[in-house]
Amino acid sequence: MRMVEIIEHKRDKKVLTDEEIKFFISNYVKGEIPDYQASSLLMAILLNGMNDHETFILTECMLHSGDVMDLSKINGVKVDKHSTGGVGDKTSLVLGPLVASCGAKLAKMSGRGLGHTGGTLDKMESIPGMKINIREEDFINQVNKIGMAIVGQTGHLVPADKKLYALRDVTGTVDSIPLIASSIMSKKLASGSDAILLDVKVGDGAFMKTMQDAEKLANTMVSIGKYFKKDVKAILTDMDEPLGNAVGNTLEVIEAINTLKGNGPKDLTELCLKAGSIMLMQAKIVDSLTEGEELLKTKIKSGEAFNKFVEFVQAQHGDISYVLDTEKFQKAKYVYNFTSKEEGYLKRIKAFEIGEFAMNLGAGREKIEDKIDYSAGILLNKKIGDYVKKGDILCTIYTNKDNLNEFVNKLYSAYEFSNEKISDRKIIYKIIS
Repeated sequence: MRMVEIIEHKRDKKVLTDEEIKFFISNYVKGEIPDYQASSLLMAILLNGMNDHETFILTECMLHSGDVMDLSKINGVKVDKHSTGGVGDKTSLVLGPLVASCGAKLAKMSGRGLGHTGGTLDKMESIPGMKINIREEDFINQVNKIGMAIVGQTGHLVPADKKLYALRDVTGTVDSIPLIASSIMSKKLASGSDAILLDVKVGDGAFMKTMQDAEKLANTMVSIGKYFKKDVKAILTDMDEPLGNAVGNTLEVIEAINTLKGNGPKDLTELCLKAGSIMLMQAKIVDSLTEGEELLKTKIKSGEAFNKFVEFVQAQHGDISYVLDTEKFQKAKYVYNFTSKEEGYLKRIKAFEIGEFAMNLGAGREKIEDKIDYSAGILLNKKIGDYVKKGDILCTIYTNKDNLNEFVNKLYSAYEFSNEKISDRKIIYKIIS
């Protein structure tokens, strides 16, 4: 079998055989297929697509290109959750303790942020001492003991995805639903959980800008889950404005803590309650979404959800004194109130622009090697639908950079106003199972 023939087949819109896909993945991981041939095939896939069976086999080959975690020593149903990425998305830090406080077992591997999106691991590391790399045995013991663990992906899981993702990033082949779905699902399946909830973001700050593309990606990933006989569900959720009020690592940790105490923003709270109730059904703890939501609310009210977060931080060597007293977190040197020049109802807050602005403040990384400033970020004082007067504070900016005035005016383009009241927006558009 020759790689050039496989490229020609996909170029000519033919369906690749199982053997062709296995040949490609196996030999690319071994280093026997050069990047220029791999990128040529990836471009052909981007242009001509893959059918469901090709996508399943691609996922399977990537999944088995490295280790697959065995979580059979964890008692009960193991649940996992994945977000396709957004701005202000601290959902995992709320959802994990919430469902664990109800008896679910959350065994989760997360990633770092890049570009305008934030990463769960970066948020965790803003808590002094917090460890994201722990041994597999300790990971399993921790989930059994306290019901949850969130860690970084080990170097031995899905090496095919690491190589392919790096190549797609520099060859303009990221925007392919079969490639995106197989990338996400190979990692989730290799992580070993029984049930997975996929939070597929849609809108300005999301990778999927349209409902049509988001639904297509969600359906593809759920189909992959069914092929592997896993309980996989997906929710399509709004990312036309940042989730919650906080964007930036320490700020988002504090907002997650407040949400677990019952004082979180409306949109973040609603998303966590709805998603958490689905996960509790997947974990066989409740029989309906309504029952799940009521149980989660009782755990917030009783303080058990917040206490579970404290347990989680302590188990991964974080300094819980910062969790118990968030005033201890390091503050940014410069704090700037960004005020409105217009009056009217807030029609739009462009999540992508807010995320990019936060990255420029130091809250994110443009390149993977960039260093993050955990104290930098933005707190939104107004959300879509709010009435704003001239001079009202739209958001508060936190940074340690002293050249803020050079680019702060660019932030005005992220806000759009209307003379008419904006109707309430949904946080969850659809559930796919």
